[in-house]
Amino acid sequence: MKLDSPYNGSGSLTREQFLFYEMRTTAKLMSEGMSDGETIQKIECENLFQYPTEKSVKGMARTCIARIHAMKNSSLTQALATQPSEVAKQICLYAIMKQRRLVWDFMVTVIGEKYRLMDTSFGKIDLNTFFMRLQEQDDSVAAWSASTVAKIKQVLVKILVENEYLDSIKANHINPVWLNQMLENEIRSNGDELALPAFNCFN
Repeated sequence: MKLDSPYNGSGSLTREQFLFYEMRTTAKLMSEGMSDGETIQKIECENLFQYPTEKSVKGMARTCIARIHAMKNSSLTQALATQPSEVAKQICLYAIMKQRRLVWDFMVTVIGEKYRLMDTSFGKIDLNTFFMRLQEQDDSVAAWSASTVAKIKQVLVKILVENEYLDSIKANHINPVWLNQMLENEIRSNGDELALPAFNCFN
């Protein structure tokens, strides 16, 4: 298995998911100037994620912190904490794209391409084709079990539903989305223009 695969770690998407509530909670603490360690400690001690068991809290807090750091942008951390939820969700999507190359590639090469071609259809075939292509290109992805791939597909679809690209997990067409201007500016200032088609942004 290739150790330098850009998709290493993407298998953990099966349990990490989109984590909007957790991301917002974490961003609030970080934008107040807390260190990573203090943030994790506060989330854990006060059960800020409201999980029924404490077992997974620390791991999820670390995931949220890693995603926020992946954006390398303090303005977006602040915005994630304070903006209305539809804007914060877009920032959250950008953060998971930055942290997980697999989500980036899916959003840009599948969803962005759909918008570019004005093709609103969406279905299992799009997910299957995407993963088939990845498995051909990357030994690490090729080694994933069928159940891991199936779970990651579910996570990707849920991310689309959460951000209103899809009306439901059974939807067969993509809705148009509008990228918040502030986020567009920050994506550009980060040098990530390649991500813009994923947000239906071509100007």
